[in-house]
Amino acid sequence: MQGLFITFEGGEGAGKSTQIARLSEYLRSDGEDVLVTREPGGTPGAEAARHVILSGAAESLGPAMEAILFAAARNDHVEQVIRPALQSGRTVLCDRYIDSSRVYQGVTGNLDPQLMRAIERTAINGLIPDLTIILDLPAELGLQRANKRRGADIADRFEKETVELHIKRREAYLAIANAEPKRCKVIAADRPIDIISAEIIAYVDQVRAANKHKDTQTVEAAK
Repeated sequence: MQGLFITFEGGEGAGKSTQIARLSEYLRSDGEDVLVTREPGGTPGAEAARHVILSGAAESLGPAMEAILFAAARNDHVEQVIRPALQSGRTVLCDRYIDSSRVYQGVTGNLDPQLMRAIERTAINGLIPDLTIILDLPAELGLQRANKRRGADIADRFEKETVELHIKRREAYLAIANAEPKRCKVIAADRPIDIISAEIIAYVDQVRAANKHKDTQTVEAAK
């Protein structure tokens, strides 16, 4: 039995953490074994890389080296945490994954698409999400939310960037969703939390049903 891999994407302040927590609670109440994780992070090595990246310490190295640092953290995360969990039948909910690198380093970092594809292939070794939820909202609103959430703390590497750059990232996420509509579902994140949560659950239940059907077919074929 292979578990489901669901990733959450979106700009700053999109509400990913809130919706992941709600979905996790729903799935666990329905008997699922759920692992919640994040990127960069998820393993000791990847969490160390997270600190370096978000603190801005790697910014001076340029977007290419930053992308490689993300990829190294991702590969450790995939092989040590995500893939084993999926192989044991668990459902994995991950806050950011490949699309964040495609958007933040690839599009707004102006990196060569061929380089980004090569780095991605090495990092994930074929592990593509079953479903990606893209929480979409105007960049200005997202930054307002992020600022409110942060309070007196210092803005991280990405929160401090210009509104224009965040607008470009929003457009890049929507372009990914348009190119991969079977995997990516765009959900308007400027609505009440309960409405957003219900829409996410509906998409996830569709994928769960399809996965169970696939597993049934596999068992029947093996008999």
